[in-house]
Amino acid sequence: MNRLIERDELIIKWLYEAAEISKKSFKQMISIEEKTTRTDLVTNIDKKIEHFFIEKINTYFPGERVLGEESSKQPFTELKGIIWIIDPIDGTLNFVKQKSDFAIMIGVYENGIGHLGYIYDVMRDELYSATKNQGAYLNGKQLEPVDDISLREGLIAISHRLMTSEKNDNARKIGRASSGVRMIGSAGLETTRVATGKLVAYIGASLAPWDIAAGKVIAEELGLNYTQLNGEEIDMLSHNKTVVATPSAHKEIIKNFR
Repeated sequence: MNRLIERDELIIKWLYEAAEISKKSFKQMISIEEKTTRTDLVTNIDKKIEHFFIEKINTYFPGERVLGEESSKQPFTELKGIIWIIDPIDGTLNFVKQKSDFAIMIGVYENGIGHLGYIYDVMRDELYSATKNQGAYLNGKQLEPVDDISLREGLIAISHRLMTSEKNDNARKIGRASSGVRMIGSAGLETTRVATGKLVAYIGASLAPWDIAAGKVIAEELGLNYTQLNGEEIDMLSHNKTVVATPSAHKEIIKNFR
Protein backbone atom coordinates (compact mmCIF):
# COMPACT_ATOMS: atom_id res chain seq x y z
CA MET A 1 0.00 0.00 0.00
CA ASN A 2 1.47 3.33 -1.06
CA ARG A 3 1.62 6.59 0.92
CA LEU A 4 1.40 4.78 4.28
CA ILE A 5 2.97 7.58 6.30
CA GLU A 6 0.68 10.16 4.71
CA ARG A 7 -2.35 7.96 5.38
CA ASP A 8 -1.39 7.47 9.00
CA GLU A 9 -0.88 11.18 9.63
CA LEU A 10 -4.15 12.13 7.95
CA ILE A 11 -6.18 9.44 9.71
CA ILE A 12 -4.93 10.52 13.13
CA LYS A 13 -5.76 14.14 12.33
CA TRP A 14 -9.24 13.17 11.11
CA LEU A 15 -9.90 11.04 14.19
CA TYR A 16 -9.24 13.96 16.51
CA GLU A 17 -11.47 16.19 14.40
CA ALA A 18 -14.24 13.58 14.42
CA ALA A 19 -13.91 13.24 18.19
CA GLU A 20 -14.62 16.95 18.55
CA ILE A 21 -17.82 16.48 16.56
CA SER A 22 -18.93 13.77 18.98
CA LYS A 23 -18.06 15.79 22.11
CA LYS A 24 -19.70 18.99 20.89
CA SER A 25 -22.90 17.04 20.30
CA PHE A 26 -23.35 16.60 24.06
CA LYS A 27 -24.59 20.19 24.16
CA GLN A 28 -27.04 19.62 21.31
CA MET A 29 -30.32 17.80 20.79
CA ILE A 30 -29.32 14.42 19.31
CA SER A 31 -31.62 12.66 16.87
CA ILE A 32 -31.88 8.95 17.75
CA GLU A 33 -33.33 6.10 15.68
CA GLU A 34 -33.69 2.36 16.27
CA LYS A 35 -32.04 0.24 13.57
CA THR A 36 -33.08 -3.31 14.50
CA THR A 37 -34.01 -3.19 18.21
CA ARG A 38 -34.32 -0.65 21.02
CA THR A 39 -30.68 -1.38 21.94
CA ASP A 40 -29.36 -1.05 18.37
CA LEU A 41 -29.31 2.68 17.83
CA VAL A 42 -28.05 5.20 15.30
CA THR A 43 -27.84 8.94 15.81
CA ASN A 44 -27.40 11.91 13.53
CA ILE A 45 -23.87 12.17 14.98
CA ASP A 46 -22.98 8.65 13.75
CA LYS A 47 -24.08 9.74 10.29
CA LYS A 48 -22.34 13.12 10.50
CA ILE A 49 -18.99 11.58 11.50
CA GLU A 50 -19.17 8.90 8.81
CA HIS A 51 -19.98 11.54 6.19
CA PHE A 52 -17.01 13.58 7.45
CA PHE A 53 -14.66 10.63 6.85
CA ILE A 54 -16.14 9.82 3.44
CA GLU A 55 -15.62 13.40 2.27
CA LYS A 56 -12.00 13.33 3.45
CA ILE A 57 -11.27 9.98 1.80
CA ASN A 58 -12.86 11.04 -1.47
CA THR A 59 -10.76 14.22 -1.46
CA TYR A 60 -7.39 12.72 -0.56
CA PHE A 61 -7.73 9.15 -1.88
CA PRO A 62 -10.23 9.29 -4.76
CA GLY A 63 -11.31 5.94 -6.14
CA GLU A 64 -10.80 4.04 -2.91
CA ARG A 65 -13.95 2.44 -1.51
CA VAL A 66 -15.55 2.97 1.89
CA LEU A 67 -17.44 0.33 3.88
CA GLY A 68 -19.21 2.29 6.59
CA GLU A 69 -21.71 1.18 9.20
CA GLU A 70 -24.27 3.86 8.41
CA SER A 71 -23.74 4.61 4.71
CA SER A 72 -23.19 1.19 3.12
CA LYS A 73 -26.69 0.15 2.12
CA GLN A 74 -25.57 -2.59 -0.27
CA PRO A 75 -23.33 -5.37 1.12
CA PHE A 76 -19.87 -5.71 -0.37
CA THR A 77 -19.36 -8.93 -2.32
CA GLU A 78 -15.58 -8.75 -2.67
CA LEU A 79 -12.61 -6.97 -1.12
CA LYS A 80 -10.49 -6.04 -4.13
CA GLY A 81 -8.34 -2.95 -3.91
CA ILE A 82 -8.14 -0.56 -0.97
CA ILE A 83 -11.17 -0.37 1.30
CA TRP A 84 -11.68 1.90 4.29
CA ILE A 85 -13.83 0.19 6.93
CA ILE A 86 -15.35 2.73 9.31
CA ASP A 87 -17.37 2.65 12.51
CA PRO A 88 -18.15 6.31 13.30
CA ILE A 89 -19.34 5.55 16.84
CA ASP A 90 -18.69 2.09 18.22
CA GLY A 91 -20.87 1.80 21.29
CA THR A 92 -23.68 4.11 20.22
CA LEU A 93 -25.87 2.99 23.14
CA ASN A 94 -23.09 4.06 25.52
CA PHE A 95 -22.70 7.32 23.61
CA VAL A 96 -26.40 8.06 24.06
CA LYS A 97 -26.90 6.78 27.61
CA GLN A 98 -23.53 7.51 29.25
CA LYS A 99 -21.58 9.92 27.05
CA SER A 100 -18.58 7.65 27.59
CA ASP A 101 -17.20 4.21 26.64
CA PHE A 102 -17.51 4.72 22.89
CA ALA A 103 -14.87 4.73 20.17
CA ILE A 104 -14.25 5.86 16.62
CA MET A 105 -12.70 3.10 14.50
CA ILE A 106 -11.01 2.92 11.11
CA GLY A 107 -9.42 -0.03 9.36
CA VAL A 108 -7.68 0.22 5.97
CA TYR A 109 -7.56 -3.04 4.05
CA GLU A 110 -6.04 -3.97 0.70
CA ASN A 111 -7.31 -7.08 -1.09
CA GLY A 112 -8.78 -8.32 2.17
CA ILE A 113 -5.63 -7.82 4.27
CA GLY A 114 -5.59 -5.28 7.08
CA HIS A 115 -2.73 -2.77 6.83
CA LEU A 116 -3.84 0.01 9.21
CA GLY A 117 -6.06 -0.07 12.29
CA TYR A 118 -7.22 2.71 14.65
CA ILE A 119 -9.45 2.67 17.73
CA TYR A 120 -9.89 6.04 19.40
CA ASP A 121 -11.37 5.97 22.90
CA VAL A 122 -12.75 9.49 22.72
CA MET A 123 -13.47 10.32 26.34
CA ARG A 124 -10.20 8.83 27.63
CA ASP A 125 -8.19 10.40 24.79
CA GLU A 126 -6.57 7.04 24.08
CA LEU A 127 -5.64 6.32 20.48
CA TYR A 128 -4.74 2.70 19.71
CA SER A 129 -3.15 2.24 16.30
CA ALA A 130 -1.27 -0.37 14.32
CA THR A 131 0.45 -0.82 11.00
CA LYS A 132 0.85 -4.35 9.67
CA ASN A 133 4.27 -5.78 10.60
CA GLN A 134 5.23 -2.56 12.40
CA GLY A 135 3.66 -3.08 15.84
CA ALA A 136 0.80 -1.50 17.75
CA TYR A 137 0.79 1.78 19.65
CA LEU A 138 -1.12 3.65 22.34
CA ASN A 139 -0.87 7.43 21.93
CA GLY A 140 2.33 6.94 19.94
CA LYS A 141 4.04 4.66 22.45
CA GLN A 142 4.66 1.12 21.25
CA LEU A 143 2.77 -1.62 23.07
CA GLU A 144 4.52 -4.79 24.15
CA PRO A 145 3.21 -8.15 22.95
CA VAL A 146 0.56 -9.46 25.33
CA ASP A 147 1.52 -12.18 27.82
CA ASP A 148 -0.03 -15.55 26.95
CA ILE A 149 -2.28 -15.87 30.00
CA SER A 150 -4.77 -18.74 30.31
CA LEU A 151 -8.53 -18.34 30.60
CA ARG A 152 -8.45 -19.41 34.24
CA GLU A 153 -5.92 -16.72 35.13
CA GLY A 154 -7.64 -13.76 33.47
CA LEU A 155 -10.77 -11.67 33.13
CA ILE A 156 -12.94 -11.96 30.05
CA ALA A 157 -15.48 -9.78 28.25
CA ILE A 158 -18.52 -11.50 26.71
CA SER A 159 -21.27 -9.75 24.78
CA HIS A 160 -24.57 -9.16 26.54
CA ARG A 161 -26.42 -11.09 23.84
CA LEU A 162 -24.39 -14.25 24.47
CA MET A 163 -24.48 -14.00 28.26
CA THR A 164 -28.27 -13.56 28.36
CA SER A 165 -29.11 -16.22 25.76
CA GLU A 166 -31.39 -18.92 27.15
CA LYS A 167 -30.55 -21.30 24.29
CA ASN A 168 -26.82 -21.69 24.80
CA ASP A 169 -24.95 -21.95 28.09
CA ASN A 170 -21.46 -22.08 26.52
CA ALA A 171 -20.80 -18.39 27.13
CA ARG A 172 -21.70 -18.66 30.81
CA LYS A 173 -19.53 -21.80 31.14
CA ILE A 174 -16.58 -19.88 29.73
CA GLY A 175 -17.33 -16.98 32.04
CA ARG A 176 -17.27 -19.31 35.04
CA ALA A 177 -13.98 -20.84 33.84
CA SER A 178 -12.33 -17.40 33.82
CA SER A 179 -11.43 -15.20 36.78
CA GLY A 180 -14.51 -13.06 36.06
CA VAL A 181 -16.64 -11.41 33.38
CA ARG A 182 -16.51 -7.70 32.54
CA MET A 183 -18.66 -5.85 29.98
CA ILE A 184 -18.19 -2.46 28.35
CA GLY A 185 -20.59 -2.54 25.41
CA SER A 186 -18.11 -1.53 22.71
CA ALA A 187 -16.37 -4.20 20.62
CA GLY A 188 -13.51 -1.83 19.93
CA LEU A 189 -12.86 -0.88 23.53
CA GLU A 190 -13.16 -4.46 24.71
CA THR A 191 -10.59 -5.40 22.08
CA THR A 192 -8.24 -2.71 23.42
CA ARG A 193 -8.56 -4.21 26.89
CA VAL A 194 -7.32 -7.52 25.49
CA ALA A 195 -4.59 -5.68 23.58
CA THR A 196 -3.29 -4.14 26.81
CA GLY A 197 -3.52 -7.34 28.90
CA LYS A 198 -6.44 -6.20 31.07
CA LEU A 199 -8.55 -9.03 29.66
CA VAL A 200 -7.50 -12.39 28.25
CA ALA A 201 -10.37 -12.48 25.76
CA TYR A 202 -13.39 -10.77 24.28
CA ILE A 203 -16.22 -12.76 22.70
CA GLY A 204 -18.70 -11.03 20.37
CA ALA A 205 -22.08 -12.46 19.40
CA SER A 206 -22.38 -11.01 15.90
CA LEU A 207 -19.78 -8.48 14.82
CA ALA A 208 -19.91 -6.70 11.48
CA PRO A 209 -16.77 -5.84 9.45
CA TRP A 210 -16.70 -2.30 10.92
CA ASP A 211 -16.73 -3.78 14.44
CA ILE A 212 -13.77 -5.99 13.60
CA ALA A 213 -11.51 -4.30 11.04
CA ALA A 214 -9.47 -1.94 13.22
CA GLY A 215 -9.19 -4.23 16.23
CA LYS A 216 -8.05 -7.20 14.18
CA VAL A 217 -5.04 -5.31 12.84
CA ILE A 218 -4.11 -4.11 16.34
CA ALA A 219 -4.65 -7.48 18.02
CA GLU A 220 -2.60 -9.47 15.54
CA GLU A 221 0.34 -7.09 15.87
CA LEU A 222 0.41 -8.00 19.59
CA GLY A 223 0.38 -11.77 19.15
CA LEU A 224 -3.33 -12.21 19.85
CA ASN A 225 -5.66 -14.52 17.94
CA TYR A 226 -8.72 -12.98 16.30
CA THR A 227 -11.05 -15.55 14.69
CA GLN A 228 -14.61 -16.75 14.46
CA LEU A 229 -15.87 -18.74 17.45
CA ASN A 230 -15.55 -21.96 15.45
CA GLY A 231 -11.86 -21.26 14.95
CA GLU A 232 -12.16 -20.27 11.30
CA GLU A 233 -10.77 -17.05 9.85
CA ILE A 234 -12.86 -13.90 10.07
CA ASP A 235 -15.13 -13.31 7.09
CA MET A 236 -14.80 -9.60 6.37
CA LEU A 237 -17.87 -9.66 4.13
CA SER A 238 -20.39 -10.71 6.78
CA HIS A 239 -21.27 -10.77 10.47
CA ASN A 240 -19.19 -13.11 12.66
CA LYS A 241 -19.38 -14.71 16.07
CA THR A 242 -15.89 -13.74 17.16
CA VAL A 243 -13.20 -14.16 19.75
CA VAL A 244 -10.03 -12.14 20.26
CA ALA A 245 -7.80 -13.70 22.89
CA THR A 246 -4.38 -14.77 24.03
CA PRO A 247 -3.32 -18.00 22.29
CA SER A 248 -3.93 -20.08 25.42
CA ALA A 249 -7.34 -18.57 26.21
CA HIS A 250 -8.28 -18.75 22.53
CA LYS A 251 -7.62 -22.47 22.43
CA GLU A 252 -9.78 -23.07 25.53
CA ILE A 253 -12.65 -20.92 24.26
CA ILE A 254 -12.73 -22.51 20.79
CA LYS A 255 -12.78 -25.97 22.38
CA ASN A 256 -15.79 -25.02 24.52
CA PHE A 257 -17.79 -23.58 21.64
CA ARG A 258 -17.04 -26.50 19.35
